[in-house]
Amino acid sequence: MPASSRSPVAAPLAALVAVLAVLPVVVVVAQAVVGGAAEAVDYLWRPRIGELLAHTGWLLLITVPCAVALGVGAAWLVERTDLPFAGVWRTLMLAPLAVPAFVSSYAWISWQPGLVGLRGAALVTTLAYFPFVFLPVAALLRVLDASEEDIARSLGLSPFQAFLRSVLPRLRPAISGGALLVALHLLAEYGVLEMMRYQTFTTAILQQYAVGFSDVRGSLLASVLLVLCLVVLTLEVVARGRRRVARLGSGTVQRAVPQQLGRWKVPVLAGLLLVVGLALVVPVVMVLRWLLVGTSQSGAAATDLFAVTATTLSLAVAGGLLAVVLGLPGALLLSRGHRLGAMVLERVTFVASALPGVVIALALVTLAVRWAPALYQTSILLLVAYAILFLPRAMVSLRSGLTAAPPELSDAARSLGAGGTGVLTRVVLPLAAPSVLAGFVLVALAISTELTATLLLAPTGVDTLALAFWASADELDYAAAAPYAAMMIALSIPLTVVLRRQIVSDRG
Repeated sequence: MPASSRSPVAAPLAALVAVLAVLPVVVVVAQAVVGGAAEAVDYLWRPRIGELLAHTGWLLLITVPCAVALGVGAAWLVERTDLPFAGVWRTLMLAPLAVPAFVSSYAWISWQPGLVGLRGAALVTTLAYFPFVFLPVAALLRVLDASEEDIARSLGLSPFQAFLRSVLPRLRPAISGGALLVALHLLAEYGVLEMMRYQTFTTAILQQYAVGFSDVRGSLLASVLLVLCLVVLTLEVVARGRRRVARLGSGTVQRAVPQQLGRWKVPVLAGLLLVVGLALVVPVVMVLRWLLVGTSQSGAAATDLFAVTATTLSLAVAGGLLAVVLGLPGALLLSRGHRLGAMVLERVTFVASALPGVVIALALVTLAVRWAPALYQTSILLLVAYAILFLPRAMVSLRSGLTAAPPELSDAARSLGAGGTGVLTRVVLPLAAPSVLAGFVLVALAISTELTATLLLAPTGVDTLALAFWASADELDYAAAAPYAAMMIALSIPLTVVLRRQIVSDRG
């Protein structure tokens, strides 16, 4: 890479962002060891910790395989069979992402109050998170070369056997990536598990915070959660494998011939309808039901809804812009070459963002109280938490867009006398504008439904849709919570559109 194509300030800025991202991890670990090894062992060896570990483990062992099976099965049916109205089903399989998981749990618990504990938590999380598997698998199936599958069929294998032996191994990167997202969301989940009265480390940390205000025990629990996150990230690397997915050589990609469902068409359609009904119709119908019940309330409720929505949107816009700005230096480095330093910086930001919002919030509270009290109880601290949590969403989009901007154009602009800032604003960013906008939208939408970090860091008097919803739902005032749930769903709908376009545009 020519020296002229490099930004002299990108590397130090990216390093500063990485330090900011990893700082909460350092704070949590440092806080956990303050009391010494003996105290840590004494606390972590208690039966309560074992119970939390078992609860978390069982939830992972049930939900992740179920989400993988559901996501892979639905993706294969949509992309590789003669399923009627495949485009409609593709949208419906992604639509549950427009309903925040804690809103789904609110709908289910208000309809079936007895659905609590592990079974309720596993049901809701599976239905809410299986699209994270469906999305990458469907995108890969859409562009995967079918020649190996055809060879397997010519050797006498049935369509199902050919899929297992020739297609499924090449789907491992997509499946493992989707499973990783499901597992990390489960480790970070609070709203669903609290509503379902199913205790895990995340719920225990928030309870410990309520009684101990970020004390050593809370940090010890957060450290265990950090270890679990690292274990999940390691397992994903192992599960991903090294099998080649892309084809080598010239020629066009051979499209797969859709498998005929035949007599299975009706049962398959019934099964997909059941999934859509449980994952999408139940939450939406229950939200609408409670919304209608609450229409008799005074106009002050509508005024409050608009005010809270405005606050949520302002935080989402500010947080999205901050994440894009912070992600730009690292994305510039990564787009101009796979140097070891750039990749390390990227992984650091990804590891930090894999932590639950409650862990990031606890660390920032500790830092603010001890070193920057002026930042405590301010929106700045909340925005920093959002940036750390959702930085990878911005970086992934930025990197793809910046890669499409040829370095030669930057070199030409510099040869004409343009400075680094001029090259960035006049050449690079205009070419990468769609990806910059996509990264901003993804971060902003995530912020609009974020709960745990906002619970701990929102300044007094600042209310978001998630906080207002949670305050009402926690008191079992389902009618009062419904408007906020409906607004969050409405704001999340564009995410489904963006993700569906990602699948359809990947045509190879």
